Amino acid sequence: MTLKGNAHKFGDDINTDYIISGKYKFKTLDMKELATHLMEDIDPDFYKKVKEGDFIVGGKNFGCGSSREQAPLVIKYAGIPVVIAKSFARIFFRNGINVGLVLIEADTDDIDTGDNIEADIEKGEIRNLTKGLTIKSSVLPEFMQQIIKEDGVVNYMKKNKGFKL
Repeated sequence: MTLKGNAHKFGDDINTDYIISGKYKFKTLDMKELATHLMEDIDPDFYKKVKEGDFIVGGKNFGCGSSREQAPLVIKYAGIPVVIAKSFARIFFRNGINVGLVLIEADTDDIDTGDNIEADIEKGEIRNLTKGLTIKSSVLPEFMQQIIKEDGVVNYMKKNKGFKL
């Protein structure tokens, strides 16, 4: 699976409250509505800038903080299929895979906001088409790739009548 989009870069320790502020958690559970508030505490105009297919790029410890599943879901509902970061908080990583969000660990130093990026999930390569660079990335285990291809663990389990590892 190869995905292509423009990068929107953030730094280290992007917590789940930066991704979707906790102040919205009791106002609505409508993911489309919540997605309009994605990253607004860091960049109030972020939702207006991002286009379907774009990537979020982070530094170390992306998704730290609470275990709310809404954080990876709002990213997905905003039309962002991939987050590339140096590292992810464990619970965010698991929640992301569970909802079918592609999460890739890689050195993100050579990726900047606006760069056109192509991620080859199976090969473990990120190509920065703007800068003409290829960056090695993590490769998800096959069962996680299957979960993502089925758009999340619930769909995977429905299709396979449980886990088939």
